[in-house]
Amino acid sequence: MQEPLLGAEGRDYDTFPEKPPPSPGERTRVGVLQNKRVFLATFAAVLGNFSFGYALVYTSPVIPALEHSSDPNLNLTKTQASWFGSVFTLGAAAGGLSAMVLNDLLGRKLSIMFSAVPSAAGYALMAGAHGLWMLLLGRMLTGFAGGLTAACIPGRDAEALQALAWLRGPDADTRWEFEQIQDTVRRQSSHLSWAEARDPHMYRPIVIALLMRFLQQLTGITPILVYLQSIFDSTAVLLPPKVDAAIVGAVRLLSVLIAALTMDLAGRKALLFVSAAGMFAANLTLGLYVHFGPKSLAPNSSMGLGREALAGTEQPLATPTSYLTLVPLLATMLFIMGYAMGWGPITWLLMSEILPLRARGVASGLCVLVSWLTAFALTKSFLLVTNAFGLQAPFFFFAAVCLVNLAFTGCCVPETKGRSLEQIESFFRTGRRSFLH
Repeated sequence: MQEPLLGAEGRDYDTFPEKPPPSPGERTRVGVLQNKRVFLATFAAVLGNFSFGYALVYTSPVIPALEHSSDPNLNLTKTQASWFGSVFTLGAAAGGLSAMVLNDLLGRKLSIMFSAVPSAAGYALMAGAHGLWMLLLGRMLTGFAGGLTAACIPGRDAEALQALAWLRGPDADTRWEFEQIQDTVRRQSSHLSWAEARDPHMYRPIVIALLMRFLQQLTGITPILVYLQSIFDSTAVLLPPKVDAAIVGAVRLLSVLIAALTMDLAGRKALLFVSAAGMFAANLTLGLYVHFGPKSLAPNSSMGLGREALAGTEQPLATPTSYLTLVPLLATMLFIMGYAMGWGPITWLLMSEILPLRARGVASGLCVLVSWLTAFALTKSFLLVTNAFGLQAPFFFFAAVCLVNLAFTGCCVPETKGRSLEQIESFFRTGRRSFLH
């Protein structure tokens, strides 16, 4: 005979609850409180990214100012400027690798808090710099802090459960959610053998993720952001270069907001195609404008990116009111928007969707290392290439890479929107696209 339900208690049934269910007004109040806590936690989490983004583009207005510095110890040559712009990426790579050690020694939370020390020290060194070594050391320390922050994720059991309870509120089943998180972490933390790594369903998604991070940097996003104002200084533009750079920064922020809204509405591959096509058009336009367009009447940069290569060309001089000189600004805005729509955020998103759980930790570290080393090589060589071949050369190269990105997206990247992890894993096991439909 069935047991009576009277007095039975369970997760979904309680005959005599100890307290009455909350009223609609109480539920609304609790919901508002939880939303405030989510917003506060999210704001605290993105502060690190805000600092990281600021540190990355710090050199855009600073390099032109140092070019005109009256202090001979701070008046940068082209080679020195290339080091000042690029050494940040080496610091970021070192910070990401150091996180693997510091996370075990200090814990994730203390590691994130510790990152504020090299960040503050780096800015202090650059603010009070009396020589190139202080600029480079300060730049590397801010990169180290950014890389460390990006690689640290909190997960100690007692503290994590306490934080989850604070975030979700007293009535939420945080224990069940915490167990699910623990299960995922355990599966990611299990060791991957060499024999398993040679299995196609393991190495294929890893190779795709690595190539995506490599191609992402080859579009030119990091050197363009690092040397943005110097690029405008060396081209004929209608507005002052510092104003152009500020407008591009605002467009970048707006583009990220738009991308966040559209990422789940359109397919991943569709956005990657649109993104690569937009960046191709922007880079090609910038290259053609620099090569065939008007020259600046009075170059603002003492180094003049690629000025030597353009000195002998028969280009018309730009007039201050020529609307043709809006082309660099509009093309750069298109490039930033294109990057933010696809190859910026989706590259990170696909890493979490296609990488096998057991290989995710190691593979993510490899992806970050490849990304920053590629960014260093591009940023370090950007000024040297423009000096030797002209400013149009890197833009034509970036445009060619965007064509490669289009082909790579069509041939190698699976559509993961609306697909379960099991479907994605089955696709890499068998290669049959029917699993993704």
